[in-house]
Amino acid sequence: MHVPVRVIRPHAATPKTEWLAAADVPTRFGVFRTHVFRTTEPGDGACYKEHVALVYGDIRGAVALPIRMHSECMTSEVFGSLKCDCKEQLDAAFGEVARRGRGAILYLRQEGRGIGLANKIRAYGLQEQGADTVDANRMLGLPDDAREYHAAAHMLEHFDVQSVQVMTNNPAKVDALRALGVEVTGRLPVVVAPNRFSAGYLETKRARMAHELPATVAVGEAE
Repeated sequence: MHVPVRVIRPHAATPKTEWLAAADVPTRFGVFRTHVFRTTEPGDGACYKEHVALVYGDIRGAVALPIRMHSECMTSEVFGSLKCDCKEQLDAAFGEVARRGRGAILYLRQEGRGIGLANKIRAYGLQEQGADTVDANRMLGLPDDAREYHAAAHMLEHFDVQSVQVMTNNPAKVDALRALGVEVTGRLPVVVAPNRFSAGYLETKRARMAHELPATVAVGEAE
C-alpha cells in the first residue's frame, strides 16, 4: 500500500521534514509507536537524514509532554563504548516515559554532536593524547556542538504537541527548542552514574559545556 509522505513546514531556509512511516515496536520498556521522518537539507545537493519519534501513549495535542531529544551515538548504543553516558541516558528516558504513561523519544541522526562518526573517532584519537572533548573538536577545526533541532520541532508540530518538558542535563537544548518556537515548560534531569572511562567526559560537559550535573557525578566516584 502506498502512503504519501506528509511535509511539515517546508520553508526554503530550513530543513524540510516529511513523515514516512509508522508501526508499533515492542521494547523491554513497553510498546512504542515508531514514526520515521526524513529531513532534507536546503541547498542544491540532496542530503537526507531519517529521524525517529518513538511515541508512548496518546501525545496528540499534549501539554507539558515529557520528551527526550536524543542524538545518535553508535559507539555507545551499538558498540557498547564506555566513553560516554549516551546509552544509559537513552535507556533512562525510555523507562521514564513508560513510567509516566505518555511521552516521546525523538531520536536524531546527528552522530558525535553533529560532526559525524569519522570526525568523532578522530576526536577520540586526540583525546588519547590528552585533549578533552571540547579541545579535540577545536583542534580539528570543528564546533563544540554542531547539532540542530529543526527536525525535533517539526516532529512535535506533526503531533500538535502544545508544550514539552525536556529530559536533558543540557540547558542549550532547551534554549534551542524555544528558539524554534516550541514552548518548554520544564527540564527533567537525566543523571546516570559514571564509570572510570566516562568520568572525565562528564566533567568536561559540566565544567566547559554548562551541563547541569552534580560535581560528584561529573568527576566520578565510580570504580
